[in-house]
Amino acid sequence: MKRLFQFFIVIGILTCLPSLPLANNVDVITLKDGSVIHGEVVEMSSGELRIKTAFGVDDIVKIKWANVAKLTVNRPLSFHLKEGKVIMAAAEEGPNGTLLLKAEPLGVSLTVPIDSITSINPLVQPPVIFQGAFTAGLSGQSGNTKLRNGSLLLDLTARSETLRLTMVGRYVYGENAGQVIARNSRGTIKLDYFLTKRFYWFAAAYFEQDSFQDLKLRTAISSGPGYQFIDKGDFDSPYLKDMTLNAEYSPSYFNEDFKISANQASTRGRFSAKWNWPIFEDRIVIYHFDEVFHSYENSKDYYLTSDQGIRLKIFEGFVAGFQLTYRYNNKPPPGIISSDTLYLFTLGYGVDTTAKR
Repeated sequence: MKRLFQFFIVIGILTCLPSLPLANNVDVITLKDGSVIHGEVVEMSSGELRIKTAFGVDDIVKIKWANVAKLTVNRPLSFHLKEGKVIMAAAEEGPNGTLLLKAEPLGVSLTVPIDSITSINPLVQPPVIFQGAFTAGLSGQSGNTKLRNGSLLLDLTARSETLRLTMVGRYVYGENAGQVIARNSRGTIKLDYFLTKRFYWFAAAYFEQDSFQDLKLRTAISSGPGYQFIDKGDFDSPYLKDMTLNAEYSPSYFNEDFKISANQASTRGRFSAKWNWPIFEDRIVIYHFDEVFHSYENSKDYYLTSDQGIRLKIFEGFVAGFQLTYRYNNKPPPGIISSDTLYLFTLGYGVDTTAKR
């Protein structure tokens, strides 16, 4: 019995051994105040070193790179230097504030000043990042009531280092007993060119049709300045880190082609604001998008369209969404109500090509 008990103890110890970190595989960070941290170097960027440990919040400890005196990394990572070189290497502490990089795959050693390193193992994003969703809603009833309703929604952004393309679209159709009771569509396409990290110049085209507003086509062509007030990474909070907010204002050529009423064309001012708030690793996305076209001649003559909603990730890329769309025309054609409100429940697919750890 005693031998059997000893046998199970040995088996238990051997089972636990693989889960214990091997000293040779642990990275070692020595700070200028003498503190020593053992863990796994995740990355260093923007002057901040991120280390995975067993005691940090979310197992991550953040340290200012300027406070690091020595570093040992026991596996090859990409070290980016000030002169633009990128070296795939393991690292050991060197003399007088230097690191000894053992480059892969030849094992050549190179000594570099620790302050010449701009980043370590940074997350490399693709040249163009796509984000957004395409969703659809459908409902129907047959028998004594014959009802069909359908809607399509598109919200897509493609972003490179200096360019951003935004496409927003909507189509709604409904009929009752073969009679059309709703048919309207809207689309905005906009290209932003970033002159600085925050300031950009845009060109935009807006199109809208509504069979029940006497509207064949509403067109607005705009170009002017915009500003990125909040961008990804501005906040450290895990709940706010992916939030974005931008706004813009410009003159716009505004044309309305009606079925019955007289057509109208004028130069108006266009104001737009777009807010996007992904939380819980994009499992929930809350958004708001406004476009306002106001007359320069009459401050009471303006047109507003506003989208706000929430998207929930269901599984993989599949999403469910609810959107409320509000439209207000302060001077509609005769016999047309000024405001319209749409409530849309949709299902579809979301896309986000952002590189993540």
